[in-house]
Amino acid sequence: MSSSERRPRPTVLVVEDSDLIRAIIVRLIEEGGEFRVVGEARTGFEAIHKVHELDPDLVTLDLEMPDLGGHDTLGYIMSESPRPVVILSAHGAAGAEPALRALDLGAVEVVPKPEGTGASELEWLQLRLQEALRAGLQASLENLPVRMREDGSTQRAWRRLTRFAPAPAAPCAIAIAASTGGPRALDEVIPSLPESLPAAVLVVQHMPARFTRFLSERLDGVSHLPVREAAGGEPVLAGQVYVAPGGFHLAVRRGEQGIVTALDERAPLWGVRPAADVLFTTVASHFGPRSLGVVLTGMGRDGADGLRAIRQVGGWTIAQDQESSVIFGMPRAAAPCAREVLPLSQVAAALAQHAASIAAAPPGAGRLP
Repeated sequence: MSSSERRPRPTVLVVEDSDLIRAIIVRLIEEGGEFRVVGEARTGFEAIHKVHELDPDLVTLDLEMPDLGGHDTLGYIMSESPRPVVILSAHGAAGAEPALRALDLGAVEVVPKPEGTGASELEWLQLRLQEALRAGLQASLENLPVRMREDGSTQRAWRRLTRFAPAPAAPCAIAIAASTGGPRALDEVIPSLPESLPAAVLVVQHMPARFTRFLSERLDGVSHLPVREAAGGEPVLAGQVYVAPGGFHLAVRRGEQGIVTALDERAPLWGVRPAADVLFTTVASHFGPRSLGVVLTGMGRDGADGLRAIRQVGGWTIAQDQESSVIFGMPRAAAPCAREVLPLSQVAAALAQHAASIAAAPPGAGRLP
């Protein structure tokens, strides 16, 4: 095939106020060979102008800019000229909360900026940028509406006074996997689970370290169930939600207190850590037919093998459907092992129903029908 017949590379507008960082981002994207930088902007107003002038396929966006801030720029793009936007976030905890807010406003993915500009750090940034831009091309924008949040501080404070009573050991466990589009999906599923849920919920969201703590706190502010980032070694209790911390695999194991959470830093699986397959296989091993597995939106195939393990021991398995997924990669890979393929809006109700049935079954009950 001649070069004139090749499919044109998707175009990217790079928005970053630092001349040095912007030059690095442009170089890393161009050197990857998969995408073409069609324009650059250093302010929010300039970004809006160039979105209309150049009509890029994707935008990378810094959140800290002069004049119009990143959140306002993103809000305008997603409401007036929607297209996939990848956020380049400040490194560390300072960048986590603004980045999660950007996901509420319609961003498809977040890439933390590295602390330095050494060769290994730039190689990591280039890899993450390429992955995020690919995810953007596959994303269903209709499943990324702008979502406004109310302050949950009052509700969260009230719950901390009233609901953190001792809980029994979980009779069953729900394991959830999510990646691109996952924070929004979790934002719908976790708050919809009832306070009386007779199951522990363990969540793997592909997200960097520190970001998962803010995700846990946000979910805790809007959910009936207490949500926290897993610490490792804590009992797996009914009606509690444990989120895998970024950079660690989350698993369950049997300890002196019964079944407890476990964290480890073994090699990434499918290029990610935490990986859902690590969690799912240990849940299947320790909870057997009292396991439930759910694979939500995301790229790749993490969770498919683990969902198969849960089904093989008689547990209940669910995959999100294509119509409600931001990216149907993970759910597509898992669907052959799913007993149900459901729209996102039905997942929480199905989990509550099946968890109640499992918890009510006598100990030693066999496979679910």
